[in-house]
Amino acid sequence: MPSLNKSLVNLALTATILISPMAFSQENQLAVEIPENSVLSDGMLTREELARFAVIGQQQLVKLTEKATEEYTSELIDGDTNMPAAWMLLDDGETIKRINIDDQAEQAPAQMRILMYRAALKSIARRGKINAAVILYTGKVKEGEEAEVLVIEHEHRLGISANKVVPFRLDGGEVSFLQAVTREKPFQMFYDDKHESPAHQG
Repeated sequence: MPSLNKSLVNLALTATILISPMAFSQENQLAVEIPENSVLSDGMLTREELARFAVIGQQQLVKLTEKATEEYTSELIDGDTNMPAAWMLLDDGETIKRINIDDQAEQAPAQMRILMYRAALKSIARRGKINAAVILYTGKVKEGEEAEVLVIEHEHRLGISANKVVPFRLDGGEVSFLQAVTREKPFQMFYDDKHESPAHQG
């Protein structure tokens, strides 16, 4: 496992996620505990609920993304071709598991694996078994150039969906992450359209 520069990693993973300075002290429990008469029962969110659950969703995505990136980092330096990988946060808000599709995708190229991960995570998400999911893969900044980026597709069932693009450098067996850029992306796992998510209910 490489020795990571923690400050760079934390900057890359959290610089573009807007979280209140008090969020982590106020919300210690990461499990999404939605009242019976709230989001899941009536499909609506009050402004107060939206603010509270948005904080929980952001915390869970940070937790999941950091764990996935930590595990994926070793694959960036092992000399093999970097293939996509995926992780999910179960509905208890704590347990993180890596998805294994090696048996079904042994000869599949990277782009096909991404599609297979999306399909697998969509199936699990639509059955309410997970709170969040991430797919990690690498790509070139520009065709023909050496500069590479780590792409982190992430979604949360409370209505968060984006791609985090993180430039990185390999130097002497270590990975250095630079500042991330977050781009909005359409929902592909939890919902067919962003307006179906709790955060976008009218």
